[in-house]
Amino acid sequence: MAKITASVFTSHVPAIGAAMDLGKTKEDYWKPLFAGYDFSKQWMKDNPPDVIILVFNDHATAFSLDMIPTFAIGTAPAYQPADEGWGPRPVPVVKGHPELASHIAHSVIQQDFDLTIVNKMDVDHGLTVPLSLMCGELDPVKGAWPCPVIPFAVNVVQYPVPSGQRCFNLGQAIRKAVESFDEDLNVHIWGTGGMSHQLQGARAGLINREWDNAWLDQLINDPVACAQTPHINYVREAGSEGIELVMWLIARGAMSDVNDGKLTGPAPKLLHRFYHVPASNTAVGHVILENSQFTV
Repeated sequence: MAKITASVFTSHVPAIGAAMDLGKTKEDYWKPLFAGYDFSKQWMKDNPPDVIILVFNDHATAFSLDMIPTFAIGTAPAYQPADEGWGPRPVPVVKGHPELASHIAHSVIQQDFDLTIVNKMDVDHGLTVPLSLMCGELDPVKGAWPCPVIPFAVNVVQYPVPSGQRCFNLGQAIRKAVESFDEDLNVHIWGTGGMSHQLQGARAGLINREWDNAWLDQLINDPVACAQTPHINYVREAGSEGIELVMWLIARGAMSDVNDGKLTGPAPKLLHRFYHVPASNTAVGHVILENSQFTV
């Protein structure tokens, strides 16, 4: 059967994609950030998954304010990079995995989580920037991402947004769905967005290093408590856009040490942790966890 072997957590700052696309990664401002992903790119080459479930938020490209699903899963065979106002990013088309995506949708809905099924959508920087960070720069025509990707979009833009606890529980339901898929697949689940940042208002530019790193400690070591963090704490401590961090809890909840909302199995192995500020007035966090039973 299919298995989730690892989770990846990373910010998806749009300026990171622009820096890669415009050849600025070696500039002094950007070098420290991209150095933090050197391990990750090599790890991806050494441990290629068969499928990635990539949790992200759409930024008004696939969904407008006319219709905003709380949770949406892409079931299409392919996804074009979105035009976010300055042309699509020069990256390869994202290939999907309709069979596994449809199976996850069926299983998760039967576990009482309402998903919107999306058979056609473009994907924006929320999905393509994490792929670029982990896989490197690829030719948009001749290149290809290393495996199919299942987009899993979460509304963290228009309130009300889902709680961290709801996201954490959803991650457990996704793992159950994956493990009931009758094909031998090595699956990664990625949680993206965050960390602390605010893009508007009197606190625009807010970054909270101490809170970010304390939250990362808890995500890794005590995700049950982390899932209980109230929304107001994210807003107060990490800024209005810091709420994107609830998406990381979906990926953490999908790890094998979490069962029925409790930590019952061996803790995952921490392979890599990185934190950097600033990246276009945003804090960047990055973690790779590997399920213990899959550690060589």
